Amino acid sequence: MKIFKKLKIIALANILAMFMGLSDVALAADNSDIGKNEYDSLCVACHGQAGKGNGPLRSQLVNLVPDLTVLAKNNNGVFPFERVSQIIDGRQEIKTHGPKEMPVWGRVFTFRSSIDNEFEAEVAARGRILALTEYLYRLQTEK
Repeated sequence: MKIFKKLKIIALANILAMFMGLSDVALAADNSDIGKNEYDSLCVACHGQAGKGNGPLRSQLVNLVPDLTVLAKNNNGVFPFERVSQIIDGRQEIKTHGPKEMPVWGRVFTFRSSIDNEFEAEVAARGRILALTEYLYRLQTEK
């Protein structure tokens, strides 16, 4: 089952690349980890490098920062992929992240962007959300 999920993610990444005008060769040659890059630029400050909730801003926050490595463990061993995606894109509000109209990361994950074509902007935003969610899946501790 895990292999199927990983293949599905790879297929979605290839579809995203196709819509964005990238070839499979360019995607493979790039070899960048988009999910990790998103996490490092947007999440590390609060959640920490390893996702344990001990980022450098932790001491400045009123609310406890959750350990993102135990999301599956706290959900009967199943990573809550859809719920995590909804938290990232603002459909499921987290008080600390701010309201969905103005999450702490601004409009990074909204479907409005500087891309002129609305469909391409939505595909790009969904791709980034998918990549970040998949990275959080990889951070999960073993059962």
